[in-house]
Amino acid sequence: MDVTNGARDSLAATLADSGGGAAGVILGVVGVAVVVLLIGAFWWGMRRRDKESPPPRPEEQPARPDHRTEIRESDMHGSDRFPEDGRAMTPYELGDHGNEVIPPEPGPDPERPRD
Repeated sequence: MDVTNGARDSLAATLADSGGGAAGVILGVVGVAVVVLLIGAFWWGMRRRDKESPPPRPEEQPARPDHRTEIRESDMHGSDRFPEDGRAMTPYELGDHGNEVIPPEPGPDPERPRD
C-alpha cells in the first residue's frame, strides 16, 4: 500500500521512510538520563535535610524576658480640624494639615531610665 500519494520526494515521506531509529534511541537515552538525574537530586536533597539539626522543641525555645525590651512611641500630631462652616478645603488649603509633629513635653528628669 502506497501512503505517499505520489509525493515520494517530500519531506514528510523522507522522514517517515528514513531509519529515524537513531534519533529515537538518543531521545530515549536523554529522557532516561534526565529522570535519573532528577531522582538523584531528590535523594541527595533528602540526605542533606536528614543531616540538619531538627527544629527546637517548645521547651527548648528561648525564655521571654521579664521586662519590656522595646519602647513604642507614637508621635502626637497637630489638630486636624477642618472649617466649621462645612465647606470642603482645596488641596492648596490643606498643605500639611494635621501632619506637623508636636515636640514632646520635657519630662521631670530626662536621665531617668524608662520602664
